[in-house]
Amino acid sequence: MAHALNTLYEFGPYLADPQKLQLWCNSSLVPLPPKAAEILLVLLSRGGEIVSKDELMHAVWPDSFVEESNLTQNIFLLRKALGETAQQSSYIITIPGKGYRLAAEVREVDRRSAASGAEAAEEAPASTEGVAGKLQIAGRVRWLWLSLGGLILVVGALAMFWPGRSPRPQAPAGRVMLAVLPFENLTGDVKQEYFSDGMTEEMIAQLGDLDPRHLGVIARTSVMHYKGGKAPLDQIGRELRVQYALEGSVRRDADRVRITAQLIQLKDQSHLWARSYDRELSNTLALQSEIAQDIAREIQRSLGEDKFFIPAEPSQHSPTSYAAYDFYLKGRYFWNKRTPESFLQAIGYFQHAIAEDPGYARAYAGLADCYVLLPAFSEIPPGESMQKARAAARKALQLDDGLAEAHTSLALITENYDWDWQTAGKEYRRAIELNPNYATAHQWYAEYLTWLGRFDQAFRESDRARELDPLSLIIAADDAVMLYYSRQYDRAETRFRAVLEMDPRFSRAHRVRDLYVEKGQFNDALADLDRDKPANPMPWYWSERAYILGRAGRTAEAREALAALERLNRQRSVDPSEIAWAYAGMRDVDHTLLYLNEAYARRSNAITALKVEPAYDFLRNDARFRELVHKVGLDAPAAEP
Repeated sequence: MAHALNTLYEFGPYLADPQKLQLWCNSSLVPLPPKAAEILLVLLSRGGEIVSKDELMHAVWPDSFVEESNLTQNIFLLRKALGETAQQSSYIITIPGKGYRLAAEVREVDRRSAASGAEAAEEAPASTEGVAGKLQIAGRVRWLWLSLGGLILVVGALAMFWPGRSPRPQAPAGRVMLAVLPFENLTGDVKQEYFSDGMTEEMIAQLGDLDPRHLGVIARTSVMHYKGGKAPLDQIGRELRVQYALEGSVRRDADRVRITAQLIQLKDQSHLWARSYDRELSNTLALQSEIAQDIAREIQRSLGEDKFFIPAEPSQHSPTSYAAYDFYLKGRYFWNKRTPESFLQAIGYFQHAIAEDPGYARAYAGLADCYVLLPAFSEIPPGESMQKARAAARKALQLDDGLAEAHTSLALITENYDWDWQTAGKEYRRAIELNPNYATAHQWYAEYLTWLGRFDQAFRESDRARELDPLSLIIAADDAVMLYYSRQYDRAETRFRAVLEMDPRFSRAHRVRDLYVEKGQFNDALADLDRDKPANPMPWYWSERAYILGRAGRTAEAREALAALERLNRQRSVDPSEIAWAYAGMRDVDHTLLYLNEAYARRSNAITALKVEPAYDFLRNDARFRELVHKVGLDAPAAEP
C-alpha cells in the first residue's frame, strides 16, 4: 500500500514510519518484524475501519500464495509488540468472521516539520520526548533494528507453544534437521508462483527420502511461514530447531529456466556450497526431480558420505501434470484451515487435481483426508463421509502402495469409523516406516495412542510431529488436547492459550473451555464459549452451554440450553454425542448413556474418546458404560501391541 512520502502516523505513545518500516514508543524503538510492521501500516492508513483478512493478505503478500496462518502469526507478534493479547486488546481489535481494525485515534504527522524539530533538538538528552525526540533516537538505533528484525519477539512467542513437558521437542541424537526454505520466484510473474512452490515441495519430498533416521526435513506447512518474508537465518534456525537451511530461487522465460540453490550451516551462517542450473524448460516435472536429486547428492557430500544414502530411483509420487500439482497445493492449503467451508474448498481442488491427472495418488489421499475429518467439523453424517474417504484412500494405495499419506488416511478411517484398533495401528506404523518425516502420521498416531490410554507413547509421537512441523497450529492444539485427556490441566491450559494467541478463531484450541470446567473455572469456560459463539448458534454451541452450566450447578439455565439443542434436533439430525454431552454436564447418567449408545450406533467420531475423556469419569463405575467401552474395543490393556 502506498503511503505519502512525508507522512508519519502517531497513535497513543507510538509513532510509525511507513517509509522506513519503523515503530517506536516515546524514546524506545520497538522491534517488529517487517511483515508485522506492514500489517500495522495498513490498519493505520484505514483509520479505524475494519480491514478483512483477504485485504490484509493481498496488501502484505501481494505476489505470493501464502497460508492464512502467516497473517495470524504476524498479528500475534504485532500485539506482543504493543503489549497486548488477543483477549485484552487496546489497539488491534479482532472482528470475528470479518477481520481486524485499529481502535486508537490516529494522527498524521508531517515528516519535514518533525525532522526540523529533530535537528533543533540535536543536543537534547536521550530522554527528549515528542516526535523530534523519537526520530532522533530512532536514527541512532536504526541499524540495530534492521539487524535483529524482531528476533526476540518471534522466538519468545513461539517458545510459548512448548511449556511443561519439554521446552521444545529435540531431534534424536545424531539426527540432522534441515529446512527447505520457500524457493523465491524471480520471474516477476505471479502466475509462476506454482513453479517455485513446486520446487520447494519437490525438494522437501526428495530430501525426506534420503535417510530419515539421520536427516529430518521440516514439513511444508512450517517452512511456508517464511514465504515472502525476510526473516534472519538465525531466527529461522531457532524457531525450527534446524542445523541447516536450503535456500533457492527460480527464474524462467518461455523455454529456459535457471534455478539456484545454496546450503547454509546456521550456527555460523556459512555457505557450504552453491550452484546454478540452466536448463531447457521442456518438462518441468522431470527437471525438478533431476535437480532435486543433484542437490541431494551435493548435500550428501557436504554432510558426509557415510551418513546418508540417495534413493536409487526418483520419487514416484509426483504428478504427470503440473496443473494437477498446483490444484493439490491449494487443496492442502484449505485442508489445513480446518473449517467446514475450507474442507469443501479443498475437496474441490483435489477433485480438479484428479481430473487433470487421474493417476495422481497424493490427490486421492488429500481427498480422503478431507472426508475423514469433515464429520468432526460439520453436521455431515459419518457414514456418508467415511465411505467416500475409504474409497479415495484405497484408490491412492492402488496407485501407489508406498505412499505414506494414503496409509495414514486409511489408518484414521479404520480408527474413527471401524474402531479396528489393530489395523489402524498397523497402518500408522507402516506410514511412519515409509516416511518417518511425515508429521501428520506422527500426529494422528499420537492421537490413536491417546484413545487407548498409552500417554507416554503418545507424547513421544506428538513430540516427533512438533519437531517436524513446529509452526503447525493443529499439531500444537492436538498436543494440548492430549495433555487435557491425561489430566495435566495446567500444562494443557498454557498450550491452549498459546495457540489462541496465534489465532483466536482456531476451533480446536477452544477445547480449553472443557479444561476450565474440570478446574472449576466455569466463568472462564462461558467467556470462551461466548467469544467463539457463531452468528447462528449451532448444535455444538447449545451442547457446550448446557454442559458448562450443568457442571456449574446452574441446572435451570442448563435445561434452557438443552431445550434449544432438542429443538434443533427436531429440525435436523444432531449428532447424538452432542446431546449426551449436554446431559453429562447435569450428571444425568441414564440420558447420557442413552445418547452415547445412539452415537455408537451412528458411528460418531466422539466415541473414540470414551476411555480418556474426563467429562465421563462419573460414568466409569456403571456397568452399561463399561459395556459400551468394550464394544468400541477400548478396554484392551494400555500397552503397545
